[in-house]
Amino acid sequence: MRDLFRKRRMWRRRPELKSRYDVVIIGGGSHGLATAYYLRQHGITNVAVLDKSYIGSGAAGRNTTILRSNYKTPEGARFYDASVKLYEGLGEDLNFNLLFSQCGHLTLAHSDRAMFVMANRAEVNRLNGIDSRLITPDEVQELAPTMYVGPDTTYPIMGALYHPPGGIIRHDAVVWGFARGVDEGGAEIHPYTEVQSLERRGDRITAVNTNRGRIEAGTVLNCTAGWSTLISEMAGVPMPITTHILQACVTEPVKPFLDVVVVSSQMHVYISQSDRGEFVMGSEIEPWTTYRMQGTLNFLQDLTKHTLELFPQLEHARLLRAWAGLCDLSPDYSPILGKTEVENFHVSAGWGTYGFKAAPIVGRTLAELVATERTPDLIAPFALERFYEDDLVSELAAAAVSH
Repeated sequence: MRDLFRKRRMWRRRPELKSRYDVVIIGGGSHGLATAYYLRQHGITNVAVLDKSYIGSGAAGRNTTILRSNYKTPEGARFYDASVKLYEGLGEDLNFNLLFSQCGHLTLAHSDRAMFVMANRAEVNRLNGIDSRLITPDEVQELAPTMYVGPDTTYPIMGALYHPPGGIIRHDAVVWGFARGVDEGGAEIHPYTEVQSLERRGDRITAVNTNRGRIEAGTVLNCTAGWSTLISEMAGVPMPITTHILQACVTEPVKPFLDVVVVSSQMHVYISQSDRGEFVMGSEIEPWTTYRMQGTLNFLQDLTKHTLELFPQLEHARLLRAWAGLCDLSPDYSPILGKTEVENFHVSAGWGTYGFKAAPIVGRTLAELVATERTPDLIAPFALERFYEDDLVSELAAAAVSH
């Protein structure tokens, strides 16, 4: 029985910390685990993934499972397109069912200005080989026949940006699959291991101090959504980031009647139906900065009102649960990724509300950076120094309602 239980575990029981690792990854979410997974392709396996709570307890376990690559900037569109392509084969690579459904993604437009923005995004996507196009209200109705698109609404639907490769994927399965792959590759996963300080000598981090002891490190990666500024401050690297909460909720399961992701920037709502029949719904980030992950009544009131304008048939559906997660926002709504002024301290931060979408490509590119000490072209635009060189990558129009 003991042998059977051992075989069923996703990863090995937490070992004692070694005195030194070639790479220490702070953050046991999708980005940290993905980086550890792809490091083994470069022959780097003396790796420790540290998390102060359980694995996947942060943003990776609190998002709403949406994937897409229909971003506004060429840099963002190329980056997320590479991630979606990796997601398409990730289940096979990990030998793990990720419940991935490329059901399509609709971003509704309710004004002339919104239609202009959607047309602009569609053109950027097309020029980068990404399948996105502007569609009419009749086409919206064909894709989502149960959604009300009549003219007598507060926000009439004038059209939408349709992105067929977009969809949903089980976030927990992504974390579990990566974690199992990391473990099989020889790296160590250490939950409930809180980083308390970093030792810096000159331009290098020499050691990581945790609640379980001191670790010497060759390279240190900060992959902590929500807490990224605190970890970076330990390294003496200030980050232009503010932290906000993002709330979401889920209904009881109902019979399937929505097989496309629906997003509305003007109504501040995004909606999808899970494989179990639950309606997963979210809204915009809260405008105040906080680390307090508690839900608010205003969120539920506004979200349910706008959801019922689109899907009045959900009037009697009961909410099962609501939750909040931490989001780090950079000034241009694009991530901060790669090297910092500290030679061996790299970051994956500032993701706002779309970090989960980028997990595979973040892991692959950060692993390449660690192994070769060269910044991959795909992530070069997201370097920290862009804020000092006034070379921003503004994704505000593509992230106006979080997803």
